[in-house]
Amino acid sequence: MLVQGHIRFRNVHFSYPSRPDVPVLRGIDLDIQPGTKVALVGHSGSGKSTIFQLLLRFYEASSGEVSLDGKPLPELNLAWLRNRLGVVFQEPVLFGVTIAENIRYGREGVSQDEVELAATMANIHAFIDSLPEGYTTLVGEHGTQLSGGQKQRIALARALVHDPAILLLDEATSALDAESESVVQDALERAMLGRTTVIIAHRLSTV
Repeated sequence: MLVQGHIRFRNVHFSYPSRPDVPVLRGIDLDIQPGTKVALVGHSGSGKSTIFQLLLRFYEASSGEVSLDGKPLPELNLAWLRNRLGVVFQEPVLFGVTIAENIRYGREGVSQDEVELAATMANIHAFIDSLPEGYTTLVGEHGTQLSGGQKQRIALARALVHDPAILLLDEATSALDAESESVVQDALERAMLGRTTVIIAHRLSTV
């Protein structure tokens, strides 16, 4: 099924199961059109990350409906849904394996060409290609051999390697220095083209 990337929240209420008496979302309505960029801006605890968790189906809405292209999310296969979503968090998670394995992580049947294409889109291919071991370079536990900007671009390549219709960016540049932020932001701008993109930010100036 071809995904357009139309996201709808209709009168969505949500409380975490561990605290059912504390409402996190109250009657949220969102209509995010395919290929557009929408920013969720607000202070910590305002429910921004909860919206991502509902889109990824880590939780189900307490009431109301979350849909993709008109289909309620619970009606969609979970693995299929998550393959249509590319997620980049503020703190990238890298594993103590090679760069290529980090980009492929969790995806079946990804070719080397696809890995390199994703890395090119994420503005990290030239750096990887300059390393003596190239894509077989070990990144160290938690990516300790790499800078913050390099780790974030590898995380972006991982998000792009399966060509998702939707990008979810959770404060993706907020932990970087100005130089790294500029390089990562350029990669993100290219990645957003033609994709529905939802951005979490604490300040409007970071969008």
